[in-house]
Amino acid sequence: HVQLVESGGGSVQAGGSLRLSCTASGFTFDDSDMGWYRQAPGNECERVSTISGDGSTYYADSVKGRFTISRDDAKNTLFLQMSTLKPEDSDLYVCASGFGLRGGGRCRSWIDWGQGTQVTVS
Repeated sequence: HVQLVESGGGSVQAGGSLRLSCTASGFTFDDSDMGWYRQAPGNECERVSTISGDGSTYYADSVKGRFTISRDDAKNTLFLQMSTLKPEDSDLYVCASGFGLRGGGRCRSWIDWGQGTQVTVS
């Protein structure tokens, strides 16, 4: 069974940094597209950053230059390094898998989702 477990969220002051992790199991991680999305309860799903199986990356304009997505295929782990955090970055950050980039990276394109990790910037 596919499992995606996020960690690394927390509460930081503006200008601080966090590194989010998503540990994956139950599928062939190194072949899979992966992504980070903001999904506060009741709000629209928002694409933050994605990375393809071959390493191609995408960043939302609002985070470009501040966030870096990466993956360690040997450890089945996805990362999001977040720097120079702003209060507007506060949200629930959710990890997604399932070759969603074939559907343009839209939220509906992904098969599996984690439960998310909360980021709060004050």
